[in-house]
Amino acid sequence: MRSITLLFFIGILLSVCACRSDFETIASTGDLTFSKDTIYLDTVFTDIGSSTYRLKVYNHSKNDITIPTIKLGKGLSSKYRMTVDGMQGTDGKIFKNINLLGKDSLYIFIETTANIADANPTDFLYTDQIQFDDGANLQKVELVTLIQDAVFLYPKRFEDGTIETLPIGEEKIDGFYLDENDAVNGNELHFKNTKPYVIYGYAAVPSGKTATFDAGTRVHFHANSGLIVSNNASIHINGTTSTTEKLEKEVIFEGDRLEPEYSDVPGQWGTIWLTNGSTNNQLNHATIKNGTIGLLIQNNDGTTTTIKNTQIYNSANYGVLAQTAKINGENLVINNAGQASLACVYGGNYNFTHSTFNNDWNSSEQLAVLVSNYILGAVPEVKDLTEATFNNCIIYGSYSNEMILNKKTGATFAYQFNNCLLKFDNVSNSFSNHPDYQFETDPIHYNAILLNKDPKFLKISQNKFNIDETSSAFAKGNSAYLIPLDVIGNTRSLPPDLGAYQNKPFPK
Repeated sequence: MRSITLLFFIGILLSVCACRSDFETIASTGDLTFSKDTIYLDTVFTDIGSSTYRLKVYNHSKNDITIPTIKLGKGLSSKYRMTVDGMQGTDGKIFKNINLLGKDSLYIFIETTANIADANPTDFLYTDQIQFDDGANLQKVELVTLIQDAVFLYPKRFEDGTIETLPIGEEKIDGFYLDENDAVNGNELHFKNTKPYVIYGYAAVPSGKTATFDAGTRVHFHANSGLIVSNNASIHINGTTSTTEKLEKEVIFEGDRLEPEYSDVPGQWGTIWLTNGSTNNQLNHATIKNGTIGLLIQNNDGTTTTIKNTQIYNSANYGVLAQTAKINGENLVINNAGQASLACVYGGNYNFTHSTFNNDWNSSEQLAVLVSNYILGAVPEVKDLTEATFNNCIIYGSYSNEMILNKKTGATFAYQFNNCLLKFDNVSNSFSNHPDYQFETDPIHYNAILLNKDPKFLKISQNKFNIDETSSAFAKGNSAYLIPLDVIGNTRSLPPDLGAYQNKPFPK
């Protein structure tokens, strides 16, 4: 008898659950509310898909309702597409009879892929709307996307499905040589500021050629992409001083995701690689951000790579990795790298003046500056470090010791720090007797060093390394090493400040 009663009650429960089906709904009366009334899908390049954006739709009534239609205003011709609670609808454009329980909500996910020709020619905006129901019950959520035209550079795809490659030693990578007589783009070695460039794979400067970048040029790299300067080839980055925060005259290299959430994500692309044998490389007013290695500079042909008024941020491994290279750096700013902001390894010749090297990467293994004359396992393992000079520089960061010198016998190791602010906390006194870190008693290698003083940067998290008169770096420079203008074109006072920025009062 007890089992019969139990089965009876189970039957009642099942029938009640069945009666609570989606069929007992009433038509929507236009009382939906939304998490946003306008969705701005951030800037995208022509024909490149956007990120996915979310809209939440609420039914605040106690009634279960049916929304007769959820559709894009432009219907099947719309360049937007949606999913509604995981459903695809008709081509992601039109959805019918969507049930929504009382006091419940649903999610709509929106994406777009549009061409510049689809946008309004006056403001390059592509717009549409999500329409809920129609007639007297019609409700709308606006959709807005800025479409940016671009020059796309990428490897050829052959009939057999393979992709054009570049030889890198004994390996090959997806890439192509820039062509000064390309049938579509014209001179690909001359990067202009009229349209941004989007590069897929590695674009290589051919031997004997020079890639020139005009002031204001914007270059965006897709994942696993970058720029290679070949043997006997050159790169000339000709940025100039900008007058606004838009950096209108700067040459900027970054990833191809334009949404704000990608603005400071490291490792979105590969590197700018100045290979062995590249020559006469010149960078001025460049900003390089969010790569794996900002600049990879290998033992070139003996000419000096000049890097002036340049900023490198958020590199997954290194801001600058130099191997047996020759570099002259002025007004160079590097921040945040997984291993070292500046790494001058395997010997070489380096001179940096009025530069700021900082590292706030969240790791106890990171450094602002690493200098060495060897690479383990290389043949030969050591090479001469003929010069590593730092004048009027700041070397700082979130870790206790932000500067390390790695020296092996068997090769020259010449270094000197003049009028520099160094963070070297010497925890547990482990370096107290080390001959390479005698900051106060070794005038051959160290002169006028400020040790572990806070430079009081304006806002490190936003890569703002400006200082004011309260900074420990204020007026501590040596005029003998003066670079007359700072990284953004301000005239330096005398005695000069340390680092890349002339002091100014901070904005209030």
